[in-house]
Amino acid sequence: MSALTGALYAALVIYLGGWLMDKWVGNFALLLFLLTVVTFAYWLLERFYFRPRREKAAANLEAADLARRAELARAGIDKVDGDLDEARGRILAQPWWLDWTAGLFPVIAVVFVLRSFLFEPFKIPSGSMIPTLQIGDLILVNKFHYGIRLPVINKKIIPNHDPQRGDVMVFHYPIHPEVDYIKRVVGLPGDKIQMKDGQLFINGVGVPREKVGQIDKPDITEVDRPVDVYRETLPNGVSYDTLDLTPNSIGDNTRDFDVPPNHYFMMGDNRD
Repeated sequence: MSALTGALYAALVIYLGGWLMDKWVGNFALLLFLLTVVTFAYWLLERFYFRPRREKAAANLEAADLARRAELARAGIDKVDGDLDEARGRILAQPWWLDWTAGLFPVIAVVFVLRSFLFEPFKIPSGSMIPTLQIGDLILVNKFHYGIRLPVINKKIIPNHDPQRGDVMVFHYPIHPEVDYIKRVVGLPGDKIQMKDGQLFINGVGVPREKVGQIDKPDITEVDRPVDVYRETLPNGVSYDTLDLTPNSIGDNTRDFDVPPNHYFMMGDNRD
């Protein structure tokens, strides 16, 4: 078992190393699920096989020690060398491969449940949500707000709220589902979305916006000048700030986008 455990840890190190060096795209949800399953298997073996064997061996040691002491006592010898407690402790101690598998199961299981069904941390990788979220910000996502999904396969089993305009959501990028995006919901199923002169239009009606200030130098490498900040207010009353880096850019005027059924239109607050 020690050799098997060593091989599993070696595979884990190789997988994580290749992931960190961008040799392949990692899947943390799958990795956490596999770690939970493997450590659970070790925990079951420890609970029902390895620990009872160690306890039996410790009991046999105690019985043998008592018999030896009784035999020596009959011979008139009262002082007996040897530390029974130390020997018993060594027998009952978990070997390293159980300590690093079965011993970690409760922690990994708690992390798996919390991350899969309740909350998940994300680090903001880009400036697409400035000024609301900055590059490098850490956020905690509420995973059960929109319903309970099975981990790894991402299948919803218990529905909850539907996304609403103004919600900031983390979602899988449809073209590359292994990549997480964070954007704001502006269009619901059946809506028509368009940009005209930098203003957002929903179903032909312009979303009110007003200039509320400037950011001297936003945390974006290609921008080293003041940038205008506008406050938008969606039809449901949700307000938030947006950036307009380059007025009259190509993104300020678009065609109509029809939002299909069961789909949502997402935009970053950094509109360019």
